[in-house]
Amino acid sequence: MKVIEPVIFELGDQDRKGYSLPAWDVPRIEAEDALPKELLREPARLPQLSETEVVRHFIRLSKMNYSVDEGLYPLGSCTMKYNPKVNEDLARLPGFSMAHPWQPQQLSQGSLKLMHDLELALAEITGMDAVTLQPAAGAQGELVGMMMIRAIHRDRGKPRDKVLIPDTAHGTNPASCTLTGYQAVTIKSSPAGILQAETVAEVMDESVAALMLTNPNTLGLFESEVEDICRAVHEKGGLVYLDGANLNAILGLVSPGKMGVDLMHINLHKTFSTPHGGGGPGAGPVAVKAELAPYLPIPRLVQEDGQYQLSEDFPSSVGRVMAFYGNFSVLLKAYAYILSLGPEGLKTISQVAVLNANYLKERLRKSYHLPYPAPCMHEFILSDKLQLTFGVRTRDIAKRLMDYGFHPPTIYFPLVVAGAMMIEPTESDSFQELDRFAQAMEAIAREAQEDPDLVIGAPHSLPFSRLDEVRAARLPRLRWKPEE
Repeated sequence: MKVIEPVIFELGDQDRKGYSLPAWDVPRIEAEDALPKELLREPARLPQLSETEVVRHFIRLSKMNYSVDEGLYPLGSCTMKYNPKVNEDLARLPGFSMAHPWQPQQLSQGSLKLMHDLELALAEITGMDAVTLQPAAGAQGELVGMMMIRAIHRDRGKPRDKVLIPDTAHGTNPASCTLTGYQAVTIKSSPAGILQAETVAEVMDESVAALMLTNPNTLGLFESEVEDICRAVHEKGGLVYLDGANLNAILGLVSPGKMGVDLMHINLHKTFSTPHGGGGPGAGPVAVKAELAPYLPIPRLVQEDGQYQLSEDFPSSVGRVMAFYGNFSVLLKAYAYILSLGPEGLKTISQVAVLNANYLKERLRKSYHLPYPAPCMHEFILSDKLQLTFGVRTRDIAKRLMDYGFHPPTIYFPLVVAGAMMIEPTESDSFQELDRFAQAMEAIAREAQEDPDLVIGAPHSLPFSRLDEVRAARLPRLRWKPEE
């Protein structure tokens, strides 16, 4: 029997309270007298429940969620790896968790040193010269990178108006270009799924400010012509921006700086273990070569007279991009992750992630269409081409996977593959867990052939089945109202 948890407003009653306050010892002021009238269009409608009811309500809701602590989270492109609990313990140390961003810098030397050392570590890992930890996510890191690219071309006296983006790039890349006033120009990858230097050279001219490259790309393939691609961009005065969301695949194996990349962002919450489901928190530091360092956002971490300080004395900077200096708890956990593993441990992470992805790819190629059969990096793409014969689509497969106790992979992305299923197992899970996932996918492939209605009607075991997603997008209910 499916049990549907009601909204919290339906659980309470008028004048039910879960607290008892002492008598007022200051003059009582009503909210409508203290707040601006424009903020009080109507009285706040708050549910009234006891503490027990509130706790039980949210515990019941939490049991409906799937988390990376519960099992494999194969979201391709997102790198939802397991977060070691020691990282969480360190982030909760009082000296870190109780620190305030307005605390005087002389009383924040431990935190500032940690961030300074993290910048150095990320510069070494990426083969770059300088790093800012400020951006709060990868997408903001992209935006900062585009701002810096615009600034350096302006200072060179040769402003440009286009940015090249491969069709296998991440979806945020065009948005970052548009927000900074650039025209995003899509360039097609080869039939083998990689970008060719010849293709880049054909479209590269002095109107192009940069190429935004995702490597490995969203097909899970390494851009093997990357050095020649960078050379073609540089010959025309352009810059190469690397979307570092897939850094998990090349840690300790490849240096982006040596590939010819000029600047990149790093998704700390992906590669360095802070799970980011539910929208945050994240961190998207930007690493740059020396010629771009003057344009990094302010404030910047500097060391003067034996102390670490946040300085704004950088006249060429693109300015401030965040209220303070990054999401500190995420930075701290990434620092702990890097120190605990060391260079060889980080390299092993990538090797195991690549091994796990290739193991699953080879296991599932018998049951699903594999559009790019070459060895992959940390993720790979399947499609619903074989299942379409029986009327079963990618969305149906993803929903049915929930009945087997797994979170679905990323679906319908990248757009270059129709009916795509983008699977990234990460290095976190054992072969036993990968086998369980593979067995579920194989079972669904059999069901699609033998009993397609079973798959098309999934999920069957969850509190809710298929939602009307179109109606939810067009007619969202943002406020609860009791049913008539």
